[in-house]
Amino acid sequence: MTERATVFLVDDHDVTRLGTRPILEERFDVVGEADEVNAAIEMILERQPDIVLLDVRLPGGGGAAVIEGVKPASPSIRFLAFSASTSPEDVIALLRAGVDGYVTKATLGVDLPDLIQAALDGLLPMSPEVAGYLLRLDDVTPASGLEKLTPREKQVVRLIARGYTYRETASSLNISVKTLETHMRHIFDKLGVASRNELTARAFETGFMRPEDQDTGGES
Repeated sequence: MTERATVFLVDDHDVTRLGTRPILEERFDVVGEADEVNAAIEMILERQPDIVLLDVRLPGGGGAAVIEGVKPASPSIRFLAFSASTSPEDVIALLRAGVDGYVTKATLGVDLPDLIQAALDGLLPMSPEVAGYLLRLDDVTPASGLEKLTPREKQVVRLIARGYTYRETASSLNISVKTLETHMRHIFDKLGVASRNELTARAFETGFMRPEDQDTGGES
């Protein structure tokens, strides 16, 4: 008998999880559920599923934050976004974070296992409503590198460029300093900078930040 693929389900709505799990269990082994970002990251890293069925809007930072928290340690885990949202911001943020497909909750339940299998097979299943956003990724001008950042990473840049310490930034975003350090490593890699001073200079030189935005953070 062929071994069944394992799926982890992340959604902050109990009704969605209750309705989706039986559909998944017809073809896959569901190895866990979570309803917010930090719990999802911890449990996914612990249980190492083959794929995560992921809502986009979640307490604690959203679906992109889950991907960013898992991928560096476990790059082989795949993610399929499963959301009611078709907003450009949500779709593009998930694509930039490295999602392996994006389907809407309007998808018929009978189709969902096939879409999960497509993502496992290395395809990029997309609902028609969101497929066009792939073109917008190609249209982004990589002049500053800042367009590569996820929404969470942009929040980090804004606070760091304003003069906030790592501790203040982590507190403002309700994340740990360790998580913030991970975000900073990703930001440095994407922008090709080596220090927070270089990062701050890039943010102001490109107009991402304005002179009046800068302050000395929250500490005296």
